[in-house]
Order: sequence, then C-alpha cells, then structure tokens
Amino acid sequence: MKKWRLFLPVGLLALALTATGVLSARVKAQEPEDNTIPDRVYFGDIAGGGLTQEEAVAEIEAYVERMGDTPVTLKAGENTVETTVGEFGLAWSNREIVEEAEGLGKSGNLIARYKVMKDLEHEDKVYEIGFTVEREKIAAVLNQHLEEFNTEAKDGDLKRENGEFVIIPGSQGVTIDVEASAAEVENYMNTSWREAVGEAAEIEMVAEVIPYRGTPEEMGRVKDVLGTYHTNFSSSAWGRCKNLENGAAKLNGSLIYPGEEFSVYEHTSPYDKANGYELAGAYENGRTIDSYGGGICQVSTTLYNAVIRAELDVTMRFPHSMIVTYVNPSQDAAIAGTYKDLRFINNTDSPIYIEGYTSGKEIYFTIYGHETRDPGREVEFVSETTSSRDPGVQFVATGEPIGVINRVQGSHEGKSAKLWKIVKENGVEVSREEFNTSNYNASPAIYEVGTASANADAIANINAAIATQDEATIRAVAAAWNDEALAAAAAAQPQPEPTPPEQPQPEQPQPPAGGGTTPSDGGTTPPAGGDGANPGNGGTTPPATDAGAAGGN
Repeated sequence: MKKWRLFLPVGLLALALTATGVLSARVKAQEPEDNTIPDRVYFGDIAGGGLTQEEAVAEIEAYVERMGDTPVTLKAGENTVETTVGEFGLAWSNREIVEEAEGLGKSGNLIARYKVMKDLEHEDKVYEIGFTVEREKIAAVLNQHLEEFNTEAKDGDLKRENGEFVIIPGSQGVTIDVEASAAEVENYMNTSWREAVGEAAEIEMVAEVIPYRGTPEEMGRVKDVLGTYHTNFSSSAWGRCKNLENGAAKLNGSLIYPGEEFSVYEHTSPYDKANGYELAGAYENGRTIDSYGGGICQVSTTLYNAVIRAELDVTMRFPHSMIVTYVNPSQDAAIAGTYKDLRFINNTDSPIYIEGYTSGKEIYFTIYGHETRDPGREVEFVSETTSSRDPGVQFVATGEPIGVINRVQGSHEGKSAKLWKIVKENGVEVSREEFNTSNYNASPAIYEVGTASANADAIANINAAIATQDEATIRAVAAAWNDEALAAAAAAQPQPEPTPPEQPQPEQPQPPAGGGTTPSDGGTTPPAGGDGANPGNGGTTPPATDAGAAGGN
C-alpha cells in the first residue's frame, strides 16, 4: 500500500513533464528562427506574417503615404476647396505595433506563449494603424485658400432685353473662421475618417454665411411702371447730345434694393474725356462755359421727374443757379461736383430698376418696380413762379477793334418758384402740398465790346462808355470812334490852301536896334486857321456827331 502512494505522484510528474515537453516542442516549432512576424498578423489590411520589423515598417509607411492622396472637399457655404489628406500632415502615430507584433509568442511563460500561438491558428491578429494630422498644417491650407473660401455676397441682378426682364441669379457671401475650422478638420480626421480610411472626405468649415439680395422671387415682382418722364434736347449741339446719351447709358440698368440710397453723381462721374464725355455748355459763376459733361443736368433732371412720379424718397436735390428751358421752374435737379447731387431712396418693398436711353433728341427715364399704390391714385406736379427779376445786360471790354460788339451769352431771367404735388383718387383731388421751392439767379446778356485803336482819344471814349453800362451810349461811341469812322471824318475836314513859293525881296534898310515890325523871335506868324490840327491839343478833329447822338450800329 505504501509503494502505491509513492508511485502516483511520480507518475503525475512524469505525465506533466511529458506534456510540457510536447508543448515546448510545439512552441519552438512555431517560433521563426529569423525574428519575423508570425503568420495571420495584419496591420490594417497589410499582411505582416513573415515580415521583419523593418519590412513591416516600410510597408506601413508606404500605405500611409498612399492614404495621403485621399481627396478631401472643404466646404464653406456654396464655396468648396479640393485638397488631400496628405496636405494636413498625415502621419503614422502608433509605430510600436510592429515591435509588438514581432514579439508575439516570444515573451512570457511557456503557457502564455503557447496560448498566443494557438489563438493565431484560429483567428487573425489585426493591428489598427493609428493616424495623426497637424493642426498648424491644416490652418496653413485654409489660409492658402482664403480667397476661394471668403467671398462677398453678390446680389441678384436684372437685365432688360427686348422689353422683357432677364433675372441674373446672385450668390451668398462667406467668411470662414480659420482657427475653428482647423480644429473641426482635425477632429474629423481623428474620428470619422478613422472609420473610413481611404474614402474621400467632405468637411464643412466653421463660417459665417452672408445671404444675398435679389432672390428670383424678389426679382419676379419687378415688372410695373412706377414713374416715367422724358425731355427734349433738339436744340443741343453735338457735344451736349453725346453727353446726354452717355449719362443715360451709365444710369440705365441700375438696380436699387429696398432701403438703398442712389446717387446720380456717383453713377455718372467722373465728367472727363476718358469717361465718355465731350465739351459742352455748362453754368459756372453766372456764366455759360464749355465743360466736359455739359448737359448732365438734363439727365439728372429727367430722372428726377420720373423718380418723384414713382413717389420715391428724394433725399438730395438742388435747383440750377440759373433757369433752364427744358423743364418748368422747380422741376430741375442740378449736378455740380459732390456738393450738388440728386439722391433718392427706394422706399418700396421690392427692388426698383432704372431704364434710361435717348432716342430722336429725346431722353427717357422709366422706374420699374412692384406697384402697391391704389389703381385710382394719380400724382401730378405743377410749377408756380412766385417772382421774377430782370436780368439786364452786361458789356465787357475786349482786345478787339473799336466797333466790334458781340453777344456771347443770352440772358436768364431771375425767378423764384415752387412745385406743388397734387394727389387725386379716382379723379378727385385729395391733397395738394408744396413739394419744393427754388430760386434762380438773374443772369444778364453779355456783350463783348472791342476797345483796340491807334487813337488814344478813341480808346478813352469807348472805355468811358463801357463804364456807363448803357447800351445806347456804348453803341453810339463804338459807331463814332471806330477806325473807319475816324478815317471818314478826317477825310471830310477842309484842307488848307497851299502856300505860294516865297519870292525874293529887295534889300531894305535895317531899322535901328530894338525897333521893327517882325516878331521878336525872328519867326513868321502861322496862318490864323492853323494846319488842320485841332487847336490846343494837336489832335485831329472828331466827327461832327458826339458820343450820345449816334443811334447804334
């Protein structure tokens, strides 16, 4: 009985030793002799079995480089930028997995090592490849493409072709937040992209999206005539006609959104040759001069009358310094530099469109929009002159010869006026209000009077006449003292009889000293009537008529 008790432990020990030997033999049989990675080990989709650490690292790095070519679309509203994952600094972040994979079944006690190897017989061991990106490189990509991301809103527009409106769509504006957007991209790459490595990505930027004005629905409401007006320029010279045509073209097609103020000066200036304008008459300091853009005031005036009939809100309007002839007093709107402008606000609920053109020496403006006024409402504007002032005549000396008198500027009567706005509903007047008041300076007719002559008395007389500013006096003196009149007067003077030759006289006895009948200076006495010179001044005698007697030229 005692022998049996000794035999059993020894047998168990022998059995254990035998099993361990078998296990050890199996583990050793599966250990690669060249330190390669066991079979059925993967790094993502890369098979690592049989590879050394160096070979596995090279395979994974090549894979990461290929993944860097994965396309990425960065979106900011409707704006997009195409790039790749590699631009974000894509890198392999868990390089330790290669060493760990190579050590599978080679560390730990015999049982643990055996278990690892046994598990590999039944199931693959897959290591996920870790990726990382650099926020600084992401931000650099965003900054590089800011012009593509950041855009101003482009409002919708209208064109009028063949009597119909064509809508031009607008686009929204975008401004991205680079720092916040870079963080968003980094987070996406560390989360969503890990689950779909190699698939194209689309990432929305953190951005402020600015909506545009003029949606197709808004534009579709612009179809009603709110106000229209035209004026005539048939008496204008070529340069002025060109300026009206050019000014109307620059205003044509203007679209004004609700609440927006419109400046005629800003849309038509600068008034120079380069901007399509010609020299033509314009008012300056009470005179008419030639200036580039002369006539632009008829453009603004015609538009003004269309605007007030559309009942838009006029915020700036000035009368001319002198009266104009193409509209009634108080119906004009002058343009002069930046201090006289025509400005108005679109006070309707929809965009308004300005149509302007010239045809047959007429300039036309029409305001289109969305009509909300009652169909029975009528608006009329009536001009009332409240006072008038005589312009008079002004004479200006020039270097032309005496006798030349030319009118260089017509007169403009001074006036004060007001414009009444009369509203009728279904033909019945319901209101009458004073819409504006205007004062126009009197401007005299200007004549240039010649003052040049070789005769000093003539020059003095004509300048004295000009100083009187009396037209009858000036014309009389100019008629009497011009070179032709002076020559005729001189020719009409009686000529002195010729003096006969002096005859030799016999010698006479000399009188005593101090006596005798000849002048004391020994000279002869001149004829009583002189030699035709004007007594006392040595000048020629003027014509018989005086400066005030001639009746004009």
